Amino acid sequence: MANRRLSQSLNGNWGESSPTSFITGSDSAASEWTKDWREALARDIIDTRIVSIDAESTVEDACEKLLSEDIACLAVRSDPNGEDAANRPPYQGLFDFSDVNAFLTLAATRHTFSLDDPTPDPRHTKIVEAATAGPVPVQLVSNLSDKNPLVALPNDADVISLLEVFARGTHRVLIQAPDHSGEPIGMVSDRGMLAWFDSYAKSNASFKQYLGNAMQPLSLPSLHIYTSVVASVSSAPLLDAMKSMSEEGVSSVAILDEESGALLSAVSVTDVAQVVVPSQSNQILSTPLHQFISMIKAHHGWVDGADRYPVFSVLPSSTLQFAIEKLLATNSHRLFVTRESTMSSPVMSPAVIGNLCGIVSVVDILSLFARLANVENIDPTEMQRHRRMSSTSSKTNEQQFFLRSRSSSKSSQSARHSQAIAISPTDVLSLESLTSIDNIISGVERRRSLRSNQG
Repeated sequence: MANRRLSQSLNGNWGESSPTSFITGSDSAASEWTKDWREALARDIIDTRIVSIDAESTVEDACEKLLSEDIACLAVRSDPNGEDAANRPPYQGLFDFSDVNAFLTLAATRHTFSLDDPTPDPRHTKIVEAATAGPVPVQLVSNLSDKNPLVALPNDADVISLLEVFARGTHRVLIQAPDHSGEPIGMVSDRGMLAWFDSYAKSNASFKQYLGNAMQPLSLPSLHIYTSVVASVSSAPLLDAMKSMSEEGVSSVAILDEESGALLSAVSVTDVAQVVVPSQSNQILSTPLHQFISMIKAHHGWVDGADRYPVFSVLPSSTLQFAIEKLLATNSHRLFVTRESTMSSPVMSPAVIGNLCGIVSVVDILSLFARLANVENIDPTEMQRHRRMSSTSSKTNEQQFFLRSRSSSKSSQSARHSQAIAISPTDVLSLESLTSIDNIISGVERRRSLRSNQG
């Protein structure tokens, strides 16, 4: 199979041990923590500046700004001349690398959709219509990934309020100004929230002790947190990984060794934006993932040797504190959980057969803290499931095509993948869609070249 979802129950069940009895939501220590968290203000945790872009700016401009500003997210500013502009909030949405991946995937696979689909995604329809007429405005692509909603909290919001948002899968929260002017003063990311809890543990002995628990007995699966891992084999084309991230509502896929099933590396939406967009050609979409991993390595300047396929992982027996520190130190949003016996290198040995057994992310850990604070309706996979259902309802024919491809023999995979990204000379929609990718890529490069010449 080129792509697959790996169930924890098949690859190392975390639930074999009974849940820890050290702390529960009703314990006095947890009550003390919750009291402290209610007294801490969200505005004091702001870790991200707001960089805006006009709603009518093109996706091409937005991609260029993400890369040139070296930021993870843009705030899409509302049209000041639009209808009822005086009563509208200053921003109408967010745009990040997950949206870039979703847009590129839509452009590259639009020709596989059925024109007679009775339930087309209205956003996809508007984007295709805009691409046919000219450049696509970024407001149409804002939160196309269904992973990037615009959430704003009042200036006096506390840490519990942040947890309530992050525990349901949101990655960023805007903090409003104290004068209620509507213009936010900054943004708190889920990683910034995790860093705050790491600092809190340094000043609270009982919370630090709680973080010393191993992850395996912390009942993560009982919260239905990432019960499976989206993965792809190293010979699959890049477009396959991009499709999986878009359809499954995740921001990275695990890359497995073709023969052993061992974890080799990972590809994320950030990698796609940082390598695909500057590549100047949509032909990169057919690149085998093992070659794309080398491109990632070259982009980040990693040297040859043991870190040829960098990937960050932890063991089920690793402590929660270790996972938090590794997430923060590596600037990662998730860690793969493996049965690897040696943690001296982030690289997984291919000799370990099928060593991937799970995943733990920033959202997972924040959801665990939300449970301690008795936050209700904790569901960190809500947005992921919404994206998957949306993908299913609007891409039925396309998914059936790829399911047939994935169930075929290894010998026929290459031909089927080529078919998935092939362009029919009579398929105008396909040509327009792929041209839009070239427009994005070449447009970004033109702007960089102009800035360089002007400098």
